[in-house]
Amino acid sequence: MYKLSKSRVILILTICLIGIFFALPNLFKDSSKLPSWWQPVNLGLDLQGGSSLLMQVEVDEAIKERLGNVEDAARQILRENKIRYTNLKNGADGVHVKIENALSRDKAANLFRKIDDGIEVKDAEDGQTLIINYSEVALNQLKHKIVDQSIEIVRRRIDGMGTTEPVIQSQGTDRIVLQLPGLQNPEEVKQILGRTAKMAFHMVDSRTSALDARRGMLSNTSRLVKGSEGETYVITRKPVVSGENLVDANVSYQEGQPVVSFKFDSLGAKKFGEATKNNIGERLAIVLDNEVISAPTIQSAIMGGSGVITGNFSVKSANDLALLLRSGALPAQLQVLEERTVGAGLGADSIRDGVFASIIGFIAIVLFMLTAYGLFGLFTTITVFMNLFLMLGALSMINATLTLPGIAGIILTIGMAVDANVLIFERMREEVKAGRSTKDAAEAGFTEAWSTIVDSNLTTLVAAFVLFYFGTGPVRGFAVTLAIGIATSMFTSVTVTRLIITWWLNKYKPKKLPI
Repeated sequence: MYKLSKSRVILILTICLIGIFFALPNLFKDSSKLPSWWQPVNLGLDLQGGSSLLMQVEVDEAIKERLGNVEDAARQILRENKIRYTNLKNGADGVHVKIENALSRDKAANLFRKIDDGIEVKDAEDGQTLIINYSEVALNQLKHKIVDQSIEIVRRRIDGMGTTEPVIQSQGTDRIVLQLPGLQNPEEVKQILGRTAKMAFHMVDSRTSALDARRGMLSNTSRLVKGSEGETYVITRKPVVSGENLVDANVSYQEGQPVVSFKFDSLGAKKFGEATKNNIGERLAIVLDNEVISAPTIQSAIMGGSGVITGNFSVKSANDLALLLRSGALPAQLQVLEERTVGAGLGADSIRDGVFASIIGFIAIVLFMLTAYGLFGLFTTITVFMNLFLMLGALSMINATLTLPGIAGIILTIGMAVDANVLIFERMREEVKAGRSTKDAAEAGFTEAWSTIVDSNLTTLVAAFVLFYFGTGPVRGFAVTLAIGIATSMFTSVTVTRLIITWWLNKYKPKKLPI
């Protein structure tokens, strides 16, 4: 007890200094000039203000589009296998196709099941129509996948905008909650997220004009699509290359005008090269969200797997398009159901109230400890200060986001920080009453109370982990601050307090413990 090794003292002091060092940025008013690795704790939406959006993923529309792809695949299978059919259409309960020949119907059913995982084929009531659809299990899996993919794409787009510490999480089965601290105008975000950004390259059908298409003279392999500038195009249904093969997109300049340069992966580069090589002189339509944004004429084969999209772009619109293409296409449209803006003033009020509550709690604890344990209560006050610095330092180091429930966790741990000291000091009192010497009483206070301290803090730590695992958003923030507070309070209450008391006992050599 009376002799701590130099290495142990150095370790304790080093940990304390590191905590203070990383907590210091929280005391600065302007941290913009500080390096990225030395920043204060991020403030959540409820503390610094910002915007909150509740969006619904149009899962049913995505499933309908997926069944449209199944319809196209079924049509191709029937044609390749020369199976006679009628009334191939996408219905509310799946893709319907009528095949009168029984043998052909069985053959088609087996081929349809191979279109995609989870496809099931049923007979309709008339005995001649097949209904192609996903099974119930496959549909549920597909819906979860669509929502998960949407969250990932939203995260990429928001990160690309430079928004710090956004909260993006699912709510229910088909909704996404998006919280953007510090962003008071969410219109730009809504514009970025409102676009699906499904991009594909299609050949323009030069054999059919838009006028002929409107008159019904349109082949099954082509479709009519509007252009961004009012023109109408007839393009092939099957894309030459899809946006899935796109790996990068950036803004560049040609003749002083912003354009969007893009790059394909190896498979996309091969497809794009073959398409441009075999269709020189034809027009290639670049389709974004079912709208032709450009339809240049192929002058020569493009074998490098890269190209540019030209148009009447401003710098902002070119940057937005490049961001959308880089982040990938949303599997379904997002509809904003609710939009809230939290003012910075409300956040400032929350911070002020939280700080005021912390100060009141701290003063109450200090007064109690000084009254109950005198000089040792003063030592405890020093460790509570150190505990606060270590907590802030730890939160800053892990780049955590502090919310109002997080402040509640800090306030709670201020009170919990003295629990271990109370156990230690009460044990010392019992040993003094039992007639033990100063040295033995002090030593027993720390050694005998250790198991109780571990048990009490471990149960709280387990509760914090449960809250973090099952909770979301603010609940997790509370759990994080609570868990960090438990760890730092155990360190300061046992090691820092022990270091101070050891120093005091060695320096003054008291005959009696002031407790």
